[in-house]
Amino acid sequence: MSNKDVLDDLATSVIKGNTELAAETAKKALKQGVDPLKAIDGLNEGMRKVGEDFSQLKCYLPDVMMAAEAMKAALVILEPAALGKDRGARRKNKVVIATITGDIHDIGKNIVSLLLKANGFEVYDMGRDVTIDVIINKAVEVNADIVATSTLLSTSMPYMEDLLKLLEERSLREKFIVMVGGGPVTKEWAESIGADGYADDGDGAVKKAQELLHASSKRRSE
Repeated sequence: MSNKDVLDDLATSVIKGNTELAAETAKKALKQGVDPLKAIDGLNEGMRKVGEDFSQLKCYLPDVMMAAEAMKAALVILEPAALGKDRGARRKNKVVIATITGDIHDIGKNIVSLLLKANGFEVYDMGRDVTIDVIINKAVEVNADIVATSTLLSTSMPYMEDLLKLLEERSLREKFIVMVGGGPVTKEWAESIGADGYADDGDGAVKKAQELLHASSKRRSE
């Protein structure tokens, strides 16, 4: 079986919401020497398809929940391999990440958290349904470089704007790079509330974080 076939099977296991198949295929991927981050890309592809189908009413919430469970089953196997792989990155840039208050969905946030860790970031994952006050306090406590929040609910999006406003009120806005993401969040909306960055998937989040840190470092050195 080729690596592409394994990645396709990982995507299929998520689409079908088959936890047993997802776990078995994840083990097969590692045994076959597939880069664990590439394997996670396969899972992401399946989750993207489920998300598209859900938005077009081709599947329903129970299907999305089953897909998320299948993805988690595979991540349990792939995460240790992904984090144990030496990628030559220094662990110094700190990220506080959370699913913002009002939302208990965390699969997307978990993937971003994992990929940030695998790329050398020190990540403080606060979990889900986290209030903006708790997020800010943690960022101050650990002297974070980046504050990242996500949501899959449009009803929780205003809390992202509230986060930025509270940072301004506490004279902390310039201290942190603020990134936002999640299903209903768009680049245009992120810009409209004054966020520094947006990404629509895990790989994009890592690249954007690196880009923003580089730009910030460059400004400080000028």
